[in-house]
Amino acid sequence: MKNKAIALTSTAAVLLLPALALAHADGAAHAHGGFVDGLLHPFTGADHLAAMLAVGVWSALAVRPVWMAPLAFVLLLAVGAVAGFLGVAVPAVEPMIAASLLVLGLLVAQRRRLPVAAAAALTGLFAFFHGAAHGIELGGSGQWAALAGMLLGTAALHAAGIALGQAVVARHRWIALATGLGTALLGVGLLVRMA
Repeated sequence: MKNKAIALTSTAAVLLLPALALAHADGAAHAHGGFVDGLLHPFTGADHLAAMLAVGVWSALAVRPVWMAPLAFVLLLAVGAVAGFLGVAVPAVEPMIAASLLVLGLLVAQRRRLPVAAAAALTGLFAFFHGAAHGIELGGSGQWAALAGMLLGTAALHAAGIALGQAVVARHRWIALATGLGTALLGVGLLVRMA
């Protein structure tokens, strides 16, 4: 009975986290002034929060070694952010962020295994676009400190996703299906808003 209650509570929390963050999903730019602002940013946007958790959960379910996709994400997030710092015009940033939620959500829902190189390449590709979007926002003199904070916050969300994946989602197929489909639907919703 206690395990079932923990599973239900954890599932509710995972399903509600992206919804709770929708207050930030208004499309407005959010400048970051330093390490703490960057650290907190991944926790305040529905797109970033859902993607980071999905990468972690998917890694726990289907990627071996489990740290490879999160590592690729963090590294390419940094590259994309630097591109944003430099003013590189990266096309289709917002549609790719929405697509990342759709694809990552479906991978979680299906518990889909990919070769490790493909998993790292896919998450790295999506991370570049997330980074490019945030690199534009990380303006001012504190941009490097904000980037360091954002990378740490992202890694923490990946770790939380891995922990949730291993402790709860891997044990209950319906939770993987529900959380994956919830993330995918968030991506679809963002794509529809852009149309």
